Amino acid sequence: MRAHTLEIPHSVKRHRPAQLCPGTSLIHPDPRGFTAGGENTKMGDRAEEGSPRNRQYGSIERPNNEVGSTYLDEKISIPSAGMPGFSFRKLWAFTGPGFLMSIAYLDPGNIESDLQCGAIAGFKLLWVLLGATFLGLVCQRLAIRLGVVTGRDLAQICRSYYPKAPRWLLWILVEIAIIGSDMQEVIGTAIAFSLLSAGRIPLWGGVLITIIDTLFFLFLDKYGLRKLEAFFALLITIMAVTFGYEYVVVRPDQGEVIKGMFFPYCSGCGSAELLQAVGIIGAIIMPHNIYLHSSLVKSRDIDRKKRQEVREANMYFLIESTIALLISFIINLFVMAVFAEAFYKKTNQDAVSTSSTNQTSALVERNVVSIRSQCPLTRLLLSAQGIILGCFFGPVALYIWAVGILAAGQSSTMTGTYAGQFVMEVTI
Repeated sequence: MRAHTLEIPHSVKRHRPAQLCPGTSLIHPDPRGFTAGGENTKMGDRAEEGSPRNRQYGSIERPNNEVGSTYLDEKISIPSAGMPGFSFRKLWAFTGPGFLMSIAYLDPGNIESDLQCGAIAGFKLLWVLLGATFLGLVCQRLAIRLGVVTGRDLAQICRSYYPKAPRWLLWILVEIAIIGSDMQEVIGTAIAFSLLSAGRIPLWGGVLITIIDTLFFLFLDKYGLRKLEAFFALLITIMAVTFGYEYVVVRPDQGEVIKGMFFPYCSGCGSAELLQAVGIIGAIIMPHNIYLHSSLVKSRDIDRKKRQEVREANMYFLIESTIALLISFIINLFVMAVFAEAFYKKTNQDAVSTSSTNQTSALVERNVVSIRSQCPLTRLLLSAQGIILGCFFGPVALYIWAVGILAAGQSSTMTGTYAGQFVMEVTI
């Protein structure tokens, strides 16, 4: 007797039936962990197996063997507005990830780039800062959509798509970038400790203090994600107040500031100014920040099967990120304008001569000799610029500058650590 075989029609092979017993399926699972799904998906609209590009809305799901939680695994609930339209309550609930992300735009490397650009090019490259910040917002917008729509961050997506060798290579390159960024953040914080202690804390001592207090502050998320976000908001506020104070004291020419932001020009610029322009873009656009932001947006409790909730989350996250990057741009503008007004085409001898007529601190007095013997003023680094600031505008400006650098370095060191944690998901 010939055994009869049951042939499954082609349409059934391609499409999941509308009713199946629990745990059964006629579609082989995608080895990369993608399944077609969606609350309103009909039988005839199923995406073809093995084709991630044709997946349905919100179709990228977590594979069975992937750990769902991250270091920041707390979920923040989103309140119901009760009526359609914009809601400040919802905006407040979504506020947080964008400000943590914006810390990367305010690290000591950015501050160093701003002050060098102001001292070398004056107000001529403010439009580069504005354009780079806008490009950064575009990148962060993509990170938001990736995390909100898929429920997975960039590292998890890379792990799903890439073979083992490219994954490891990508992880190594991104970790090198994070290490390079963290080095300037840790050293910047150490410089702030040295300035605040009038040079009594050496640079290596400041590095040790930074390492210890960073590990301490990382435990804040154990007391709640909102408390951690509030701590970062406090550090951003400190930077805005301190650098804003410097802006008020120096009183840059507002006409030159507006012209520098909205009129793309650089008359008389050479290789030095071009180098600073490239440095501004490199300091703002950092790849590991996309990994960080795409993971942070997962901290909000969103039903990704509902198109309206996903659309609202994208909108509110974009508004919050725009506000955060606007604040970071203003802070960077403060620094660049201060050094453009006070230090453009100035020399060390000008600073030493000014310090003799001002009431200077012990730290400034001890460094006057070394300042006099160094290169032109535009070549001084972060620590020396703080001392020069004290020469021109007194010790109060020096210590307020140091507090701002401390807030910038401490916050960016913590977010860099979180970024390294999320990037590890590429390989683990």
